[in-house]
Amino acid sequence: MDRISWDQYFMAQSHLLALRSTCTRLTVGATIVRDKRIIAGGYNGSIAGGEHCTDHGCYVIDHHCVRTIHAEMNALLQCAKFGVPTDGAEIYVTHFPCLQCSKALIQAGIKTVYFATDYKNHPYAVELFQRANVKTEKVELKETVIDFSKIASPPTLTQ
Repeated sequence: MDRISWDQYFMAQSHLLALRSTCTRLTVGATIVRDKRIIAGGYNGSIAGGEHCTDHGCYVIDHHCVRTIHAEMNALLQCAKFGVPTDGAEIYVTHFPCLQCSKALIQAGIKTVYFATDYKNHPYAVELFQRANVKTEKVELKETVIDFSKIASPPTLTQ
């Protein structure tokens, strides 16, 4: 039986989460994993109960949408909200984290950042990851990772 790799499995989860994004500029998903188990997920969008960019447009100041919380931050905040430790965990993100998210990931104790796409990789973020001994690795999602023909259909009941 052929199975997808752990990296492809978790990256596919991040791409699935990105489909929930309410950002009109870039859809991003993030999955935090510890011991091969998903402990949190996030996507970029507005605060819970807030106005969404998809409904009201982006609120841009200095070329950044201030309405949006990044996917990595949403996943970290989910862990904080429910008391789930992140020290030593890994994160799978559809895009390389911004500088602010990079700093938050380091502070949260994330040990490895897997990303599918380079996106404005800030040199200082790269430097901070290196200094903090946080491994970064590009893991592109293979388009053939989800083969729906391998998913069993529910059995048909006949009487």
